[in-house]
Amino acid sequence: MVKVVTIGVYETDEAGFFDALREAGVDTFCDIRWRRAVRGSEYAFVNSKRLQKRLAAVGIRYFHVRAVAPGPQLRKAQDDIDKAEGVARRQRTQLGKAFIEGYRRNCLAGFNSRNFIKQLGPRARVVALFCVEREPAACHRSLLADRLKKDLDVRIDHIIPRCAS
Repeated sequence: MVKVVTIGVYETDEAGFFDALREAGVDTFCDIRWRRAVRGSEYAFVNSKRLQKRLAAVGIRYFHVRAVAPGPQLRKAQDDIDKAEGVARRQRTQLGKAFIEGYRRNCLAGFNSRNFIKQLGPRARVVALFCVEREPAACHRSLLADRLKKDLDVRIDHIIPRCAS
């Protein structure tokens, strides 16, 4: 049976991020971002090429699954919600109702949990769903994890890496 963890990167550093993956026993990493880059030099280690190289070096397989990433319109809707609530994107603790409904309609309506896990191959034992937000409830990865739990009755752990430095 597959175990699923979710992980973000904000408010951590490279050592803390990779320590958290190792401690969770992650063997399969699913990057579920639309754009695979993060602003800020402190997060350059999760920009696509560097991230893939580092994951390969520690024996973790990498998959980019853009089909479950919120597109630009949906991200803008959340940005508008954040602005109306006076919350900075990196300080958000939960998703807005309009984003949640849009994500379920646009990304999860045709989503097949069994096929998602199957595409990761038989070696996938501990799968990490990755996006950038620190708090799982502030990120679409929690919605995807909830769907996997509902459909497959898989165990979900939301891990929040600490700063190692």
